Amino acid sequence: MSTALKRPAARLAVLASGRGSHLRNLYKACAQGILDAEISLVVSNNVRSGAWHFASSEDLPHWFCNTSADVKRSAVDKALADCLLEHRIDWVITAGYLKKIGPSTLAAFPNKIINIHPALLPNYGGAGMYGQNVHRAVLAANERQSGATVHYVTAHYDEGAIIAQNHVTITPGMTPDSLAEAILKIEHPLLVHALQGLLTHHD
Repeated sequence: MSTALKRPAARLAVLASGRGSHLRNLYKACAQGILDAEISLVVSNNVRSGAWHFASSEDLPHWFCNTSADVKRSAVDKALADCLLEHRIDWVITAGYLKKIGPSTLAAFPNKIINIHPALLPNYGGAGMYGQNVHRAVLAANERQSGATVHYVTAHYDEGAIIAQNHVTITPGMTPDSLAEAILKIEHPLLVHALQGLLTHHD
């Protein structure tokens, strides 16, 4: 009697600089079998971040990426690419990672690096457009909708091909904080759904 060999779970690296809510959500989705993947590496440039502490508490492999001003960008880029390759990573997810991905890393993982952005790209993207900056700009423009976008990472901020989007309606009296909270609720399932779609497509 022959049995089909099960494809190994995809090895994910999550790059995060902040609270780590996406890291926690992806970890939960992997544990529950919603994502056919495992988190094989967490990278952060902030050892005080929630993401770093979560990786430590769950005993996930984690690596500090030193992006301080006295380290050359090319050296940071090469070290990141080498670390990802050493951990045999299949997909890289940047989730609140506030540094640009360099050419060595992009070349090592072509069309395998994705980001989630808290706006409806191509609007409200680019350098400086992250976190509250995005939500303030959206509200200042009196937009009726905002949302979240999952897209491929390229050499230019937020310009990679769009993989998936979801919307939220902006209601009167919304603040940057309340808009951020509303968008985060759709960001978590959107990223998981988009990533599982990519894993299935690339099977």
